[in-house]
Amino acid sequence: MEFLRDVISIVSQPWHWAVSGAVIAGIMFLLLWFGERFGVSRSFETLCSIAGAGRKVSYFNFDWRRYNWLLTFIGGSVAGGFIAVYLLPADEPVRIAQATVEALQKIGVKTPETKAEGLGFLPGELFNFASLATLKGLILMVGGGFLIGFGSRWAGGCTSGHGISGLANLQLPSLVAVIGFFIGGLLMTHLLLPLILKL
Repeated sequence: MEFLRDVISIVSQPWHWAVSGAVIAGIMFLLLWFGERFGVSRSFETLCSIAGAGRKVSYFNFDWRRYNWLLTFIGGSVAGGFIAVYLLPADEPVRIAQATVEALQKIGVKTPETKAEGLGFLPGELFNFASLATLKGLILMVGGGFLIGFGSRWAGGCTSGHGISGLANLQLPSLVAVIGFFIGGLLMTHLLLPLILKL
């Protein structure tokens, strides 16, 4: 029992970013070794194929069993998130730089004082079901979700597919896509988000 408490205490603490980097590098090595590519958007395509979308749209008409390992990854991500939030709670919110906190406050985004207030990176005042009834909420959640889906399809992959897998394979289209992701993120952060928050 003491050992279990020690393990829970260790995994509940913030870890150095290098741990994640080493794990991602190890996973990429294994994927390259087995000739696979990583990308979260592929798992959504696989779910659409499982649901039968291939009968109507040829794009989804492929053997989804080849990508069942991705579904395991997505299932593990969901389960890991649930465990982290509900079974290994921390009293403090996700740590972000003070300069970021000040920049967010300047454009009207309140950063959470405790984890319960904002659940980390998502300010509760912006991302909740009640916000869907407002123009601001529709733009941020529905419009943003549409643009993410459209963009990942148009770019032939999502940020993880291009930024991790594509760059690891030295693919020029992935480098172009990643540069586009950063430009889009900067435009959203510095130009569009302040305007949306004024609605």
